[in-house]
Amino acid sequence: MSTSMPSDASAVYRRYLSAVMLHGHASAKACALGATDLYALNIMELAGPLTPGELAARTGLTTGPTTRLIDRLEQAGYVRRAPDPGDRRKVIVEPVDGPADLDRVLAPARRRVGEILAGYAPEQLDVLFDYFARAADAYRESAEELRTEED
Repeated sequence: MSTSMPSDASAVYRRYLSAVMLHGHASAKACALGATDLYALNIMELAGPLTPGELAARTGLTTGPTTRLIDRLEQAGYVRRAPDPGDRRKVIVEPVDGPADLDRVLAPARRRVGEILAGYAPEQLDVLFDYFARAADAYRESAEELRTEED
């Protein structure tokens, strides 16, 4: 087994990332949401209730756009603002419901990716999911470094 990278590894990976982003935008549009709105709902589904500042940090938005994002999601019935149980001076944003069409919209991609994953041996899946977890950390850390450089 070769341990060297394929010569087109960068292009293959960039095509993959572009396809994921394209699917995210198409999924959001199919649910009558903006891509950032759907992204924020995903963040809150994974993390649970967040303060507006935490949501801003996780989305990479500044204060104004985060407030407008929360307003849109609240008006659509996806989130609500509530007093922070740990500090009543603060507000948290908590998910209430997800887009009704989201499971239907995501089903074809989930099925196709599931078929791909079913073709891997358990040890290969271990490597893939180790990569996903470690790459997510690497991207988050790099994003934080970029935000720090901007300040």
